[in-house]
Amino acid sequence: MTVILFELSFWLAAPVWLLMIFAPGRRWTGRIAASPLTVVPILLVYLGLAAPVFPELWAAVRQPDLETFRDLVALADGAGAIWAQVIAWDLLIGQWMYLEARRLGLHPLLMGPLLVLTILLSPIGLLVFLGLRAVKGRQISAAGPVPERVGSV
Repeated sequence: MTVILFELSFWLAAPVWLLMIFAPGRRWTGRIAASPLTVVPILLVYLGLAAPVFPELWAAVRQPDLETFRDLVALADGAGAIWAQVIAWDLLIGQWMYLEARRLGLHPLLMGPLLVLTILLSPIGLLVFLGLRAVKGRQISAAGPVPERVGSV
């Protein structure tokens, strides 16, 4: 069951990522990306994986140290729970990046590969995006305020 839940956590997030990458201009993509509820099914998977190893999980977060964390991820449910948590938070980061990119007018051909990078290595993807956001923010500030787009996210 752990393997199924481990894999399910990714497959629950994949449709949202696919919409943001391959259908970025669609109104329903914006509505879906604007909802934090997209992660709820993944968090339910997390709970299913975390419940059997809750004592080990609690020990790892109550007094964090490397050995306690190693003990947690050595357990299949522990590693699966951490994975589901990462998938959920990565998706929230990706959704925020998508929404910010739309607000700033960053081109989807730039954001598509950046979102893929974020799926694979979210800290690097987020750092690159924050750099782009800072540059674009300075350009916008220099040009004056950007009017809100009607009907867009």
